[in-house]
Amino acid sequence: MTAKTITSNVYDWVDERLGLSELAAFARHKSVPVHAQSFWYYWGGISLFLFLVQCFTGVLLLVYYRPGAEAYESVRQITFLMHFGWLIRSAHSWSANLMIFAILIHMFSVFFMKAYRKPREFGWLSGMALLGIASVFGFSGYLLPMDELSYFATKVGLEIPMAIPWIGPIIANMLRGGPEVSEFTVQRFFALHVVVLPALFLPLLGFHLWLVQRHGNAVPPAEEAKPASERKGMPFMPNFLRKDLAMWLISLNILALLASVFPWSLGKQYDSLAPAPMGIHPEWYFMSPFEMLKILGSFLPGAVGEIAGILLFTLGIVLWVLIPFYDPKSEAGKRARIAHYFGLLAVFALLSTTLIGYWTIR
Repeated sequence: MTAKTITSNVYDWVDERLGLSELAAFARHKSVPVHAQSFWYYWGGISLFLFLVQCFTGVLLLVYYRPGAEAYESVRQITFLMHFGWLIRSAHSWSANLMIFAILIHMFSVFFMKAYRKPREFGWLSGMALLGIASVFGFSGYLLPMDELSYFATKVGLEIPMAIPWIGPIIANMLRGGPEVSEFTVQRFFALHVVVLPALFLPLLGFHLWLVQRHGNAVPPAEEAKPASERKGMPFMPNFLRKDLAMWLISLNILALLASVFPWSLGKQYDSLAPAPMGIHPEWYFMSPFEMLKILGSFLPGAVGEIAGILLFTLGIVLWVLIPFYDPKSEAGKRARIAHYFGLLAVFALLSTTLIGYWTIR
């Protein structure tokens, strides 16, 4: 019996039980639109690839990481004693930032292509939920090394929910496990990071991917206005898949370059009695709400400014999430124009407040 016959028999055996031929037939018949903005289709796949890198490197770090009082020492051993531990940790940290960046690019491309319209409302809502969970992934993971920077940055970050009236202090105390950030906070953030958030993220990701397969890739309004005979497309298998994998390879090269040339540093062990070092700030994806609180606090001093900042940012998020129900139709009109300008305003607000936040770091 030849190797080809053995392979064919194995494939037939698996196909009979799992229906691989049906999946292959679906992939061959699935088509991806081709137009001037087709480049933006790859960012969802890039986000997925970086999440897989997160899972792989996170499991390797999990073998040696010890939450609680020994958190800093375990990270020090991973970084300086374990073979290639510094590279795995650096790849995990860089891929986390790149993943959130890719998700944001994917979100804005979906918004400006109007890919949230009927029948893709649940795709938009599930995508926004995935972005929210990814942000909490980043926030919870940032504290785990328990060095000076992560400790004080987490204290600063927890000031944002503290500004929420009535329930804010309760939420912050629950997250901290007490009145201050401590080893109990690390244990809670660790459980959140490796158990609770993956349990929420993975099924939601599966649902989101299923919706993408069900409804296909949306086209921008200008392309949608063309007659069906003038629209171009490419087969998903193997044309688009080959290009998608090429984008994964490019992403892997960028990640490898960043992780090796700019390894993620480990600062001094935190000291809760020491003053906060200069320039402490939240991660870049939380800089916008943090700076918004500062700006409104300068005009409305005290709790009023903090509450106004929280309300303004929350209102913006709610309006952003509900945009499919405000602009549900494919026709151009007043609502479509308002939604477009709202998107431009959101991009400007996020970029400007983030840049101002870094510019004013002391």
